[in-house]
Amino acid sequence: MKTYYLFNDGRISRKDNTLKFLPTDADGNEGQPKYIPIEDVSDLYAFGALDMNSAMLNFLGKNNIAVHFFDYYEHYTGSFMPKDYLLAGKMQIEQTKYYISNKKRFFVAQKFVEGAALNMLKNLNYYNKRDKDVQTQINKIETHLANLKGISELAKGQIDDTKNDTSTPHYTTIQELMGLEGNIRQTYYEAFETIIQHFEMGNRTKQPPSNEINALISFGNMMCYTACLGQIYHTQLNPTISFLHEPGYRRYSLALDLAEIFKPMLVDRVIFTLLNKKQIQEKDFDKKMNGCFLKESGKKTFIRAWDEKLKETIKHRTLNRHVSYKHLIRLECYKLAKHILAIDEYKPFVIWW
Repeated sequence: MKTYYLFNDGRISRKDNTLKFLPTDADGNEGQPKYIPIEDVSDLYAFGALDMNSAMLNFLGKNNIAVHFFDYYEHYTGSFMPKDYLLAGKMQIEQTKYYISNKKRFFVAQKFVEGAALNMLKNLNYYNKRDKDVQTQINKIETHLANLKGISELAKGQIDDTKNDTSTPHYTTIQELMGLEGNIRQTYYEAFETIIQHFEMGNRTKQPPSNEINALISFGNMMCYTACLGQIYHTQLNPTISFLHEPGYRRYSLALDLAEIFKPMLVDRVIFTLLNKKQIQEKDFDKKMNGCFLKESGKKTFIRAWDEKLKETIKHRTLNRHVSYKHLIRLECYKLAKHILAIDEYKPFVIWW
């Protein structure tokens, strides 16, 4: 099954067992219709105004197809998610217990930060060995990571004991852990100036992105978030109950948690390749409206590379078979579910190559 990306404004309707997308231009003129067999669709990404009726939504829901919406400025605005078909009462109860328990929640949240930091280090070490001097950033992140691992055992059930331990930083709350994650990521982003040629990043800015690299990071992070959301949907996990990010209204915060692990290996590696190989250039950005955004040409280039990355396979060490990066996200959900059900302790996925 495939992910389909719709860039034009238009109307989507049902024709027998097929989706019919009829694009329209700025003047309302209709283009050539595109027909998509329903059995070939896993989810849809809409980057323009998409017109559909309730019958169409019912049809998509019955076929377990999600639709993710983005506005002109690349902001993710929401998703249509079909009715959960795998939610289980036991998982819902246990997942809620983990969120309510400070010690259990902290342990899982700490693992998300640890996995993200280790994957950032893998990226930096790769480029450091190729004459990109990012050793300063590597040293800083390794120090943060050592402190993080120093509280790993305490996080399992003895968090309060850190009050009497002067050798370990007192990360005892989720807010402090989020602060640590922010410091690690800020240090990591400092290395982008060295890794990426032809463009400067400066400070990380989001709303709106201030330059080309920030625009790509924001766009890529949203794609990673929706990819994680799509894989959570196919498990028994509830996407609204999270551990690192605070659950909130109108967002699937567990997808934000999982995305932390996968952004370095998926989003950032795609960005490095696209910019250093000049596959995306300055002409692919729009710098109007006091910000910087990808034009349609840039979005299409990024999504083409993103889709190829998700389909790329690696030889899985445990399963002893090749799995795609997209399936790695699903496997991460399974690992988290096993941890919550006390079957196996959760260990975040870390790049080993």
